[in-house]
Amino acid sequence: MKYDFTTIWERRNRDSIAVDAFGGPGFGPSEEALKKNEEAKSRGEGFRLLPMWVADMNFATSPAITEEIRKRAEHPLYGYYGTPDLYYERIIHWHETRHGVTGLEKKHIGYENGVLGGVVTALNVLLSKGDKVLLHSPTYIGFTGCIENNGYKIIHSPLYRDEQGVWRMNYQDMEEKIVREKIHAAVFCSPHNPCGRVWEKEEIEEAMKIFERHGVYVISDEIWSDLILNGHRHIPTQSVSEYARMHTVAEYAPSKTFNLAGLQGSYHICYNEWLSDRLEKEASLSHYNSMNVFSMHALLGGYSDEGAEWLEELKTVLSENVNYACDYIERHFPGVELAKPEGTYMLYLDCTGWCEAHGMTMDELLQKGYDVYVVWQDGRPFHGPCSIRMNLALPFDSVKEAFDRLGKYVFTA
Repeated sequence: MKYDFTTIWERRNRDSIAVDAFGGPGFGPSEEALKKNEEAKSRGEGFRLLPMWVADMNFATSPAITEEIRKRAEHPLYGYYGTPDLYYERIIHWHETRHGVTGLEKKHIGYENGVLGGVVTALNVLLSKGDKVLLHSPTYIGFTGCIENNGYKIIHSPLYRDEQGVWRMNYQDMEEKIVREKIHAAVFCSPHNPCGRVWEKEEIEEAMKIFERHGVYVISDEIWSDLILNGHRHIPTQSVSEYARMHTVAEYAPSKTFNLAGLQGSYHICYNEWLSDRLEKEASLSHYNSMNVFSMHALLGGYSDEGAEWLEELKTVLSENVNYACDYIERHFPGVELAKPEGTYMLYLDCTGWCEAHGMTMDELLQKGYDVYVVWQDGRPFHGPCSIRMNLALPFDSVKEAFDRLGKYVFTA
């Protein structure tokens, strides 16, 4: 490969919560495990930490981004600045070439400090405090926090796994809850986090028919839309119908694609002029929703031809990691179930069968992973009662090492 997806970077004391947040009661090794590992390290052995929880890649970003930031940083004036047309041109070109989007113009693109902030901005325009919002479950914890913290009530419509183990929407349940709960806004996650489902066009069309029948506006989080695995294809929510185009606010960012969360910065696409004007007004009220100059240049670097080339290699690496992990789990962890993700780089494990067979609680299972320095994530806050979320955006050798440890020390009889 042209780009580096094999280096194991030292991230401690580099402002990274992925590694620096690990430690202490409840989210770290037990005192006994910590002592044993320190003793082993003194002999040149022991476990190195494998950060596999927060959705943060352990790869260096595209060189196109670091070069773009470097060039801007060399000019030592960082005062007030304007957003060049090139910023919008890169976004338009990116969506046209990668997702087949047509008719996108500068006027349809609005800045947000982050996707969750964009969700709140849209809800504040569309609803009154105390109104209800439809979401699928399992549910990304960021949605739970930002929606509830801003005074809205979440109504969950559970996804289910069909006979082939594929996550599906329950359209009847969605419609019944929209009617019964008088819901006028839905947050739609595409690709889905944490399940990793990449929705097919017909599925989005069917959901949108329900939303149209009942006048429901849609906030579509498509931050994962560039990270599609194993030949699957992302369908922009706004592309499936005229109603979808005019009643959806789509949220995007280069942060997941290029590992730029620490730089902040996202954007929405909205074709409805009335709604777009209201979003701009609402976002302005904090007087703090403004772009960082380095975030802007990072997008310019990422949404370039070289950035696209880097992304294609990344998708190959992530697909291989996912294929290896899912195959390993199927062969070695009886009682652990999951649907192979079609997008994102996260696994969502259902450990119900394994825990029942071994008389173990979720807390005990999570701790066994922490004790061998596999830092995975409690899946219960995502509304999976016996679930674990795992990040596979690591060099393959690290992924293999993680599953070797899990097989030898954790998922044992």
